[in-house]
Formats: sequence, C-alpha cells, structure tokens
Amino acid sequence: MKKKLCRLCNHPLEVMVADLGMSPLSNAYIRPENLQSKENFYPLHVYICENCYLMQLEEFESPDQIFNEQYAYFSSYSNTWLKHSEDYANMMINKFGINKNSKVIELASNDGYLLQFFAKKDIPVLGIEPSANVADIAMSKGIPTLVEFFGKETAKRISKIGNKADLIAANNVLAHVPDLNDFVAGIKIILKSQGVVTIEFPHLLNLMKYNQFDTIYHEHFSYFSLYAVKKNVENHGLKVFDVEELPTHGGSLRIYLCHDNDSSKPVTSNVNNLLDKEDQAGLRDLKTYIQFHENIKETKRRLLEFLIQAKREGKKVIGYGAPAKGNTLLNYCGIRSDFIDFTVDTIPYKQGLYLPGTHIPIKSPDVIQNEKPDYIIILPWNFKDEILQKISFAKDWGCRFFIPIPGLQEVFI
Repeated sequence: MKKKLCRLCNHPLEVMVADLGMSPLSNAYIRPENLQSKENFYPLHVYICENCYLMQLEEFESPDQIFNEQYAYFSSYSNTWLKHSEDYANMMINKFGINKNSKVIELASNDGYLLQFFAKKDIPVLGIEPSANVADIAMSKGIPTLVEFFGKETAKRISKIGNKADLIAANNVLAHVPDLNDFVAGIKIILKSQGVVTIEFPHLLNLMKYNQFDTIYHEHFSYFSLYAVKKNVENHGLKVFDVEELPTHGGSLRIYLCHDNDSSKPVTSNVNNLLDKEDQAGLRDLKTYIQFHENIKETKRRLLEFLIQAKREGKKVIGYGAPAKGNTLLNYCGIRSDFIDFTVDTIPYKQGLYLPGTHIPIKSPDVIQNEKPDYIIILPWNFKDEILQKISFAKDWGCRFFIPIPGLQEVFI
C-alpha cells in the first residue's frame, strides 16, 4: 500500500481525524438519463499532519476531473457573496491605492463575480479559471480570463509577457489545490516587488469549533489554520503581514501576503494574536481532533432521529439548496428521498438534475408555493439569512426552517 504523505511538508500521514465513509464527488450532479449508471464513490477520510498540522484528504481525483466544463458552482448567484466581493474591491482600492495603472489578478476567478468590480473602475484585471463553462460567463462580462490551472508554469508565462500583479486575490481556492507548493511558488513569481496578495479560506478553528464537517469533501483537498498557511508561504519567500477574521462561509480568514523582503509592510499584531488563539483552541493538540469525530457522529444521530420522527408524523420535508457541503452531509448520514422529498436551488444549471449519491431531485424554488412543505432544511447554512428572506412566504402555512450545522436547530426570520 502506498504510504500517505502530507501534501505540504511530505511528512507521513498517520493520524485519521474522521471517517466520513464513502462518498461521490460533491459536485458530480446527475442527469436524469444517467440515474441508472454507475457512480464512483471514494473514501472520505480526513487526516492531520503531526508535523505542520495541515488537515487534509488523500487525492482520489485529479483537479482536471473536478473543475471541468461541467463544474456547477457559480459565485454570482449569491447576493451575499457579491456584496462581500464589492466591499473587498473598494477596500483594496482605498487601502493599497489600486488604480488604473495597477494590475489585479484573481486565481480561480469563477464567473467574474469579483473582478467585475475592479473592471467597472477601469482597473486592468486578469482572471485565471480552470472551468471553461464559468470562465465563459466571465469573458461575456468583459473580464479577460485564462482557462487553465494556476501554478509555477502558468506564472512564468504570465510574468514573461509583463503581467505581474499589484494585487493578487485568491478567494476560497487554496482548499482546491492539491499541490500547494507549486501554487504558492507561482504567486511569488507574478507578484510585483511591492505587491499584495490576499487569500481567503474557511478557518480550521471554526470548522472544528462549530462542527462544520460538511465542508469536507473531495474537491477540498486541505483545511487550513493560519499556522499551516504561514509555514507554507514562508517556504516560498513570502510573509504574512496581516490577517482578518471574516464571517463568510461559517468563519474565514483573509490573510495578507507580500515578498519577505518588503520592509514597507511590517507584520501586524493581528498575526501573532491569531496564532495564540489557535494554540489556545488546541489546533496543535491531537486530542482536539479526536473529539471532533465524536461531534460529527452525534450530529448524524440527531438529524436522523429528527427525520425519522417527521416522516412518521407524515410531514413533508424538503431541502433548500444543492451545495457541495449538503452532499457530504446527506451521503454521510444516508439521507435520500425517503427522508427529503426533493431540494430546490436557484442555479438553473442544477435544476432538473439529481444530487450525487443520494439521487434527491433538484427543483426550482418556484415549486415551494405549490408543494407547501412542513419543514425546509437549509443546506447552505452559511447563507441562511439571505435564504430565509427568500422563503419567508412559507410561514403563511406554518412551515418551519432548520439548519443542520453545527447541530440540527430551528431558525427564525
């Protein structure tokens, strides 16, 4: 058997944090004509590296098999995320003097959700996005986009034609990168001498603290603490000079990087303060991870008890949303259409398809009014406030709303 090695530091991976069973790729939605076809399931086993404390999965499918022309995630369908992105663009412009003479590059630029706010101010932009279908949407908005994966080789080509960046944005992409060292080395190459990099990612501290195990799926190869990311970037001649805690995606970090010899950007107290916070939370203590697995199992038990009782009482239960995180949850818990009749999603691309593994049908939110469910379980719980506003009309017939994470709970408008 091939030895498992940490993708960051090459140390042997011997400590399993959680066993989430066998699961299909979370974004491998199924067309009706393929419902009887074979699906690939892979072990969803989570490990912690005892050397660098990077939490990670094994790589079973290469990124080009995941982020292809059928990739089903479009950033612009969330108003909350668009507002977050517009606020970010305005802050970067004001904080670092980004202007018409600057260059902004986004790694994993998706459908142009972020770069559009720079482009509207006539700031030159470049997106790099491996999924052709979402890149096409960005280009239709006038966002120049390279359809490829980012790493050292791409960075060298970009750098040779003068495309170095004053600002590099990498939002929620780091987890999707199997070769972290190649990715960070590429950032170093295309960053101007006084340039700034911002990287946003869900914080491992919150994943552990709030039992956000549904964010674990094969498309997310790694789960990050500030400690692990700091070690990674320092190995490539970059430094973390600041960090912010954000509410997005259940609690994220935005770290600020520059070249390690850039004396104009001293390291703020935020960095050491957050490292201390991680230590106090036990992120470098293996006992913390053992308890995490127990919390996961209890969430499964509580959710199944709720659904069994609801169905015995004749309740109609549906889901809202068809996010990747929901597929991890449903497959781990063994929840299919015998418990959740169907789910709805605002993304037209997903409507008419079926969730991978569970085969729960995905419909348009328009059907809620006619179906009049008794309970709606909000699967993308990180957008619950936005979603609750959209489905508030269901209160008219007494519908109740729930989120499954950190544990099943009713939510109110």
